[in-house]
Amino acid sequence: MSGNTFGTLFAVTNFGESHGPAIGCVIDGCPPGMALSEGDIQPDLDRRRPGTSRHVTQRQEEDKVEILSGVYEGRTSGTPICLLIRNTDHRSKDYGDIAQTFRPGHADYSYLQKYGLRDPRGGGRASARLTAPMVAAGAVAKKWLAQKYGTVFRGCMQQIGDLPIAFESWDHVPANPFFAPVADVSALEAYMDSLRKAGDSCGARIRVTASGMPPGLGEPLFDKLDADIAWAMMGINAVKGVEIGAGFASVTQRGTTHGDSMTPRGFRSNNAGGVLGGISTGQDLDVSIAVKPTSSIVSPRETINLQGQATEVVTKGRHDPCVGIRATPIAEAMLALVVMDHALRQRAQNADVDPPLAPIQASFL
Repeated sequence: MSGNTFGTLFAVTNFGESHGPAIGCVIDGCPPGMALSEGDIQPDLDRRRPGTSRHVTQRQEEDKVEILSGVYEGRTSGTPICLLIRNTDHRSKDYGDIAQTFRPGHADYSYLQKYGLRDPRGGGRASARLTAPMVAAGAVAKKWLAQKYGTVFRGCMQQIGDLPIAFESWDHVPANPFFAPVADVSALEAYMDSLRKAGDSCGARIRVTASGMPPGLGEPLFDKLDADIAWAMMGINAVKGVEIGAGFASVTQRGTTHGDSMTPRGFRSNNAGGVLGGISTGQDLDVSIAVKPTSSIVSPRETINLQGQATEVVTKGRHDPCVGIRATPIAEAMLALVVMDHALRQRAQNADVDPPLAPIQASFL
């Protein structure tokens, strides 16, 4: 009821605050017997962590993960896995001036209305810092899915602010701080430098995919795979829109082109994004998300204080001018958590189903 647990059979309970002593999660339902160590999780956390370039927040957190339970002699035991990430570089004094005001675009006002109090230090539970435990949990799901089905999760930036980014190759993504699929990111760097100098922020569009998908995952009606994907993506801080497959481009498509024709060689296209009737087809899952501009900016903005009086607020501290820059590993993790949960649900209900037709996984043009 409190909204801190994600998933049904692979359930992840997230805990902590941005400026508390630690953040983390408890994973319940991970199958036993899988080899697991901090080394399996840390690489994804390193991709998401702050302070990795001049284009993101300079908060210096190692985001070093500790496995406190659920692993015995190097393998998952089937019991709850507790993952802990200690906060070591929080500066709560940066938020002293905003304790009596509401920051536009933040959850200050809505949290106060819901709970009757709020934690102004870095946004408390509303901080994007709480995505780190989900990335850690996603790494566990990724490993199991890779071993079971060969599923691979990848993501990249498609647009930053008003600059679209043409896709060149997945090989370029790990080579730059933007997760951009292009070799030359100088234009993106110049854009971000000018944005920071102006004291402003921008949004981003992120694409995330899952290849090597097993067909048959998902449920009819209210537990559709694509519905759960959209729910998961909207649970990421600052996400304001989700597209699956062709998404909103479907509006201008015709039925003669939108439907993904099937041949003995495979599907001719993937406008459905790998899901039909809420159930995976075996094609790549293809998801895009829209991330809003960072709300924490140094430019003065009008607001009100706790007494309802008009005032101005300036958000000090160390903030990403574009939170979308670090959103790619987060989106990958959330997609992996959805697929993992549905894979376990499929195994529980339909393990003995023998499909009469071999899976058609390939797409071609």
